[in-house]
Amino acid sequence: MQAVGDEKFQKMKWQIHAIGKPSLRYARLGIEEYQKRLRRYADLSLLADAKDQGKEKNSQLLLDRSAGAVRIALDERGDSWTTAELVKKVESWQLDGVKNVAFLIGGADGHAKSLREQSNCVLRLSPFTLQHELALVVLMEQLYRVHTILRGEPYHR
Repeated sequence: MQAVGDEKFQKMKWQIHAIGKPSLRYARLGIEEYQKRLRRYADLSLLADAKDQGKEKNSQLLLDRSAGAVRIALDERGDSWTTAELVKKVESWQLDGVKNVAFLIGGADGHAKSLREQSNCVLRLSPFTLQHELALVVLMEQLYRVHTILRGEPYHR
């Protein structure tokens, strides 16, 4: 297995587009921690500045902001992936030359059907309904975990 950090691969650019700005202290601290950790492996941009304007407007904004990227909509109707499956997807994207992957986190009412249809994948982080800020921290932790696995580092053990 070729490690993501090898010169053959360029850094993956992760985009996380979320409706609503994280306001809970634990979420802000978790987000800051995983942003710091991920810098070593990948470029990460987090856009969580949009106010909730309803499902249709939110979905259009997220689609506009993620144009040109592989889109992954986080939605309760999505497929459940294991960490190992996400690792395989990242490896595949790297081998295919994918440069940008965008995770889309909707507002309180979720995503419009049109966004789910225009996404490359629809992913469910958990069978539990997660508060948006917690979902963001869980997602970022998984991205960090994936990169440590790909590099053969001990975090995931």
